[in-house]
Amino acid sequence: MKLFNLLLNIVWLVFCGIWMAIAYTIAALICFVLIITIPFGIASLRIAGFVLWPFGRTTVERPGAGAASFIGNVIWVIFAGWWLALAHLVTSIPLFVSIIGIPFGWANLKLIPISLMPLGREVVSTDERFGGR
Repeated sequence: MKLFNLLLNIVWLVFCGIWMAIAYTIAALICFVLIITIPFGIASLRIAGFVLWPFGRTTVERPGAGAASFIGNVIWVIFAGWWLALAHLVTSIPLFVSIIGIPFGWANLKLIPISLMPLGREVVSTDERFGGR
């Protein structure tokens, strides 16, 4: 399974992973410049790493994430989340055109919720999430 995840991640990286990771990194840099939004920049870099190499990993709700994460996600959606979600949508369209790209198009669409609400979530291995199965 690890070899299969490696193969999927390499193909993903070539077709859309690098571009989406760059978009998240740009969002993080903008957040770092504005200083008060540094926590958003950290979250953006965390998601950039996930978007760069997603297969074999997933996101889960962070224990203890509450109202502050919710409020932060609302602010995030207004200033950065919507255009990152739009970038996932636009990137998925050409992937759906080819047969080999269809699973990657679906994977891109599945990343839209995390692009809209990154705070209060953490990236974990799927082995860790599903008990090593």
